[in-house]
Amino acid sequence: MNKQEQNLTELLLPTIEAVGFELLGLELVQAGRHSTLRLYIDHADGVNVDDCARVSREVSAILDVEDPITNEYLLEVSSPGLDRPLFTPAHFVAVVGQKIEVKLAIPQDGRRKFKGVLTAIEDDMLIVEVDGKPYRLLMDNVDKANVVPVF
Repeated sequence: MNKQEQNLTELLLPTIEAVGFELLGLELVQAGRHSTLRLYIDHADGVNVDDCARVSREVSAILDVEDPITNEYLLEVSSPGLDRPLFTPAHFVAVVGQKIEVKLAIPQDGRRKFKGVLTAIEDDMLIVEVDGKPYRLLMDNVDKANVVPVF
């Protein structure tokens, strides 16, 4: 998570929690002059479209006052979905034994993308088995990660 995403998390977390939701994480994706601020929320009873709209209204009010994003942006609020994004160590712990996809910030072993089973977490390392071979990936080097749904 970069500094701007960290600042946005600190700014928005109290508001999201106050309306009864958990902020799983956020992404600020920049494309030219426009950006997308994507928030992933969750609740014990699940998340529906009305919940996303409610959180969007509350968060928009904070963003309008604080104005932390200088250029134009689109706000998206969604549930994590089947391909749940993984942001924190606790998120990874919850999916040990499941198939995940990891994109690294800095290549390791000549590659940036790994898709395999998260077999363990040791200290700050993810152990991901890809085609029978275990890879030790530093959590701090993870740019993006999500669960791979199995149908």
